[in-house]
Amino acid sequence: MRSVQDQQAGGQFLIGATAQGAVFTPEDFTDEHRMIRQLARDFAQKEVLPHNERLESQDWDFTVSLLKKAGNLGLLAHSVPEAYEGLGLDKITKVIVGEEIGQIGGYSVMHLNHTGIATLPITYFGTEEQKAKYLPKLASGEYLGAYCLTEPAAGSDALGAKTTAKLNAAGTHYVLNGTKQFITNAGFADTFIVYAKVDGTQFTAFLVEKNFPGLSLGPEENKMGIKSSSTRQVFLEDCLVPVENLLGEVGRGHVIAFNVLNLGRFNLGAAALGGAKAAFAEGLRYSKSRVQFNRPLSSLPATQEKLATMAARLYAMESLEYRTAHLLEDALGGLYEETDPRVLAKALMEYAIECSICKVFGSETLQATVDESLQLHGGYGYMREYRIEQMYRDARINRVYEGTNEVNRLLVPGLLIKKASAGALPVSDAIERATAELFGEAPTAEGPQSRERDMVSAVRRVFLTLLGLAYEEHQERLEAEQETVMKLSELGIQLYAMESALLRTERAIARNGEEREALKRDLTVAFVDDAFLQGEMLARQVLVNLLTADRVGQFRTLIPQQFARFYPDGTVDRKRRIAKRQIEADSYSC
Repeated sequence: MRSVQDQQAGGQFLIGATAQGAVFTPEDFTDEHRMIRQLARDFAQKEVLPHNERLESQDWDFTVSLLKKAGNLGLLAHSVPEAYEGLGLDKITKVIVGEEIGQIGGYSVMHLNHTGIATLPITYFGTEEQKAKYLPKLASGEYLGAYCLTEPAAGSDALGAKTTAKLNAAGTHYVLNGTKQFITNAGFADTFIVYAKVDGTQFTAFLVEKNFPGLSLGPEENKMGIKSSSTRQVFLEDCLVPVENLLGEVGRGHVIAFNVLNLGRFNLGAAALGGAKAAFAEGLRYSKSRVQFNRPLSSLPATQEKLATMAARLYAMESLEYRTAHLLEDALGGLYEETDPRVLAKALMEYAIECSICKVFGSETLQATVDESLQLHGGYGYMREYRIEQMYRDARINRVYEGTNEVNRLLVPGLLIKKASAGALPVSDAIERATAELFGEAPTAEGPQSRERDMVSAVRRVFLTLLGLAYEEHQERLEAEQETVMKLSELGIQLYAMESALLRTERAIARNGEEREALKRDLTVAFVDDAFLQGEMLARQVLVNLLTADRVGQFRTLIPQQFARFYPDGTVDRKRRIAKRQIEADSYSC
C-alpha cells in the first residue's frame, strides 16, 4: 500500500494522465489471490450452479445452507477484520470473490449483499461492542444480513425516507415505525441495517435484529429475474431497538448510507464483470456448436465482430475494476482499526467517482453482453432450457439498484466540481490547460501505444473543455441541466475505461514485449477505437446543448478536430484476430 501522500486523488484521471506503474492489473495477482479465486470458483461452479433450479424455486432452507457453507469456507469473511474473526483481506480479493460468485445468478445477489452493504456499516461505523457482537457471526455465516434503505416512496431520493425513530420515555429503546421496500435477504436475515429519522428529521442508522419486537416481513416479491434471491418488504411497527444498537451518530446516517453505497457500487461492478464473462462464454460456446449455412456460427464474420466487441469491452471492464480495487485498498486498507467516523467517511468517499463508474460501466457491459449472447442463440436463447435466458432476466436489475445508472451518471461531474470547490483537485487549472491545447498545439506521446495514449488525452481535453464551458454557462445551476451532465459523465466514463485498458496493456508490454502481448494490444486498440467514436458523438451532443450563438462556430470546429486527428485502421482484421483467440480459448481470453 502506498503512503497517504502518494495516493492518487479520486477523480484525478479526469484532469491528468496516470502513470503506468500506478495501476493494479489481474496480471499482478499474488499466489494468495489465485488460491482464493480457485476456492470461490470451485464453490460457485460445484456447490451452487448445479442446484440452480432448486435455488430458483426459492427453497430458502437450502439457500441458507449454501450461504452458511460459504461462511465455513471463509467466503463471507474477506472484508471482516481479523480482530473480529474475519480474514481482513484486500479489496483485490473482494473483486476476485465478487467476480466468481457473480457468475451464478440470484444467489450472487444474496451473497454479495451480505458481505457488502449488510456488513460494512458495522465494520466501519460500529462501536467496539457492536463489532465484537455481530462481525464474527456475519463472517462465519451464523448471522445473515440485510440492508434497509429503500422505501415505497423513497428510492433514489433516500433522504426522503418516512421511517421514524423516537426515543422512549425510559431512554432505553428507540421506537421505529415505517416500511422498507425491496429488501434483499429479508426472508432469512438475522440483522438489518435500518435507516430512520429520529424525531422525524435526523436521518440515522440502526442495527436491528430479526427478533426485535415490532419487526415483520411482507411476502416474497414476484420478480422478473434474480428469483433465487429473497426480496421482501420489512415492516417496523413500534419496533423496539435498544439504544446501544444505534449505529454511528444521530443525524449522521447519511454518512454511513452513502459511503457504504460507494463500496456497494464497486462490488456490483465486480459481480457484473463475472456475470458478463459467463454470458460471453455461453454465447461463444453456442456459436461454435450451432451450424447454419453448413458452417458454425462462430466462423461467420458478423458473429466474430460481435465476439470481438464483447471481448474488448470485457477487457476494459476488467481493467478498470481492478484499477479501482487498488485505489480503494490504498485508501481503506489501513483503516480497519480506525474509530474516527470522519476519517472513515473521507476515505470511503474519496473514490466515489470511480465506484460509480464501476457500477455504470459494469452493469451496462453485462447488459450488452447478455443481449448479444442471447442474440447469438437465436430463438433458442428465449427458451428457459438455455442458461442465457435466465442470465438476460437476472442482468436487468443491475442498472437499477445501488443507485440507478442515471443517478450515478449525475454524480460524476457533480463530485468533480465539488472537489474543485474544496481545493482537492486543480480542476480549473486543468480546464485552462486543456482549452489552451485545444487552441494551440497539444503534446504528443511516444512509444508502442502512442496513438492510443494521444486518443485518451484528446478525450480528456474535450471533457475538460466542455465541463468548463458548461460551468461557465450554467454556474451552480449546472446540476439541473441533466441532459448535458449525463453526456459529460458518459464521456468521463469512457475516458476511465479507455485509460484503464491502455495502462494495463502498457504494463504487460513493458514486462513481456509486444509479441507476447499482441492480444492485449488488439483488445485495447479495438476498445479505444470504439469508445473514441462514441466520445465524438457525445461531444457533439454536448455542444448542441451548450453553446450560445457568439461561441458556436469556434468550438464546433475545434472540438471535432480533436477526433478527426485519429482514424481507425485495420479494424476488421483486428477484430477477426480477437475473435479467433476467443474461439480457440472457448471463453474470454486476454
